[in-house]
Amino acid sequence: MFDTFVLADYLFALDVLAGFTAVLILVSSLDDFFIDVYYWGREIYRWVFVSTRYKPLRIEQLHQKAHQPFAIMAPAWKEYDVIAKMVENTLATLDYDNYVIFIGTYQNDAETTAEADRMARRYPKLVQRATVLNDGPTCKADCLNWIVQSIALYEERNNMRFAGVIMHDSEDVIHPLELHLYNYLIDRKDLIQLPVLSLEREWYEFVAGTYLDDFSEWHCKEMVVRESLTGLVPGSGVATCYSRRMIDELARLNNNMPFNTDTLTEDYEMSHRLIKLGAQQVFVRFPVAYHAKRRSFFTRKEKIVEVSSLIATREYFPSSFRAAYRQRARWILGVAFQGWQQMGWQGGIVTNYLYMRDRKGIFTSFVGLLAYFIAANLGAIWLLREAGFDIVRYPEFVQPESFTYGIFVVNFWLFLNRIVQRIYFVFLLNGIEQGLLAVPRMAVSNVINFFAVCRAWKVFILHFITGKRIAWDKTQHFYPSMEELKKQRVRIGDLLLDWQALSQDNLEQALSSQQQSGKKLGQVLLESGMVSPETLADAIAEQSGLPRATLTHAALLEFSGRLPRSLVMRHKVIPFALGEGGGLNLAVFEPLSDESKAEIEAQVTDKLAYFIVCEHEVANALEWYNTGERTIQRPVRRVRAKLGDMLVDMGMLTLQELEAALKDYDATRDGRIGTYLMERGVVTKIQLEAALKRQVEFTGQFSGRFAHLQEEVTGRFAHLQAELTGRFAHFKDGTKGE
Repeated sequence: MFDTFVLADYLFALDVLAGFTAVLILVSSLDDFFIDVYYWGREIYRWVFVSTRYKPLRIEQLHQKAHQPFAIMAPAWKEYDVIAKMVENTLATLDYDNYVIFIGTYQNDAETTAEADRMARRYPKLVQRATVLNDGPTCKADCLNWIVQSIALYEERNNMRFAGVIMHDSEDVIHPLELHLYNYLIDRKDLIQLPVLSLEREWYEFVAGTYLDDFSEWHCKEMVVRESLTGLVPGSGVATCYSRRMIDELARLNNNMPFNTDTLTEDYEMSHRLIKLGAQQVFVRFPVAYHAKRRSFFTRKEKIVEVSSLIATREYFPSSFRAAYRQRARWILGVAFQGWQQMGWQGGIVTNYLYMRDRKGIFTSFVGLLAYFIAANLGAIWLLREAGFDIVRYPEFVQPESFTYGIFVVNFWLFLNRIVQRIYFVFLLNGIEQGLLAVPRMAVSNVINFFAVCRAWKVFILHFITGKRIAWDKTQHFYPSMEELKKQRVRIGDLLLDWQALSQDNLEQALSSQQQSGKKLGQVLLESGMVSPETLADAIAEQSGLPRATLTHAALLEFSGRLPRSLVMRHKVIPFALGEGGGLNLAVFEPLSDESKAEIEAQVTDKLAYFIVCEHEVANALEWYNTGERTIQRPVRRVRAKLGDMLVDMGMLTLQELEAALKDYDATRDGRIGTYLMERGVVTKIQLEAALKRQVEFTGQFSGRFAHLQEEVTGRFAHLQAELTGRFAHFKDGTKGE
């Protein structure tokens, strides 16, 4: 009897809770329904009255206007694995010839800095690196402020001025016509926001697919309504162009820091500051058509279809549950919590209504999960009854024809409308298959949002209690592969020709020498002085798709014990840094074979990432390992040619004979290479002594040239860094004085 009434009390409590939850859902659903009604009413009005009076803008009109200069800002913290790919693809696809990419890197992020420097060396007129002289991660706004200072310095040095400043991230795939559209509008608008969409995803990628759904509807409907209601366009963090005059005005008003460093969503907050200054903002939907490969939902066969889309920035959003809810938590922290804290409730009724829409999620996400819980319980009770169990319960709280029952009916139709709206907007940009998949993904999105809100509440409460600054919670990014972007691997010689780092005559001469000596082309180019070690390493990194890095003596000392010495010597691989998630970064001068990587991974539990460095850096590190000393006071600066290369160069061995002889060589077990080769009869004592003498002569000649070049580059960088630091300090002091 006691158990029976306990269950009855529980069911009655569920009924009451369901009624209360239904009221909350109704309020939120009516809010969404208003946006739907306003959007479709506006679309009908424009179709009847506007489209008949004004012709749509054509692509030809975009091309007719003279190209004004634009600065593209790409803030980067631990983006060494994607930043070079983003730059390469942007330069290869942008249909515009007057822009500069400014990559912002932190002084304590050596890997990303090396990749940015590699791009700047390769494209000196198109790529610049800006150094953040604060240890990262700080916040994205801090990095952007340093980039703006570099832009100002670049303008002063080149006696020019950019028309606009564009925000992008390291994972963005930029549309070829993007800058043409900014160029057409920048004289009349101070903020131009283009749509941000997801790259195509497979049907089973439910987490990543939620981004595809959300951004399709948000950037086809919500942004349009917001601009129409208030004239304010919330910045999306990427594909946002600011007029240069407004950047200057914000810098003047905020101690030379246009972006607010007290928020994680500086783009959202900046739109609200700009509207107060009278800035003209616009969200642009410019339709374009293109052909794409699509798999049939039923047969899974590929087919070519014409897709109607927009001039937009696309990217791969997180595909893992943890990465997704952490990224959304950062957005919620910036928009809802920090926005509420810093901007409050100001403006008119419409503005505060949109504030409410931005902030209601920190409460309604709990209501959504509560509704799932109630539905699961009531469904279980129904199944038990259908199975014949006699369940005693009080009269139901929600009776037919009652007011509460009416709320449930209204909620059902509003929910059906929500499904139809989602299917339509996803179908519009991604096809019918993705449109149908958007329905089950709505539940996945609600669960992700629930965990995101929980994390946002936790971080904000800790920040509120302790006063500790909320740092940049970087999302691990993924950039489309070269195959996906339809770029093909090219040969080292072709790369160097394309970069104008090598003439056609020099290449033909090097290829001829390569055929005679049997050496690798890069080695021939290096020994002949046709390219520098840094340029060759850049080319190898580009060809292999591996990020570029630089070995330092401090890193050599710190990480020397992270990899067995036998693996270091046998595979010429140097541990030098910790990667994302505590993995180990390894330096190599050329890509390792699959067999070598498998052998290393079999003996190491860390997650490994490989970076390309100059060959002489690896040679110096191996020489240091080979001494057995662990307390060396200064880095090894001497560039030493390899003995095996000398033997091949002098015609005593072919490259194939040398590789066969060293196949089983282990430096820890077998000692020096020369002795090893002589004991096995591969070379004679006379040949070995002659090669060693030539090695000493070559080392002296090459090291002198390298030391002079290194000293010159170091001096120039120190001068530039000092100038930038002084300029930033001068601007801050001058503004405070005002």
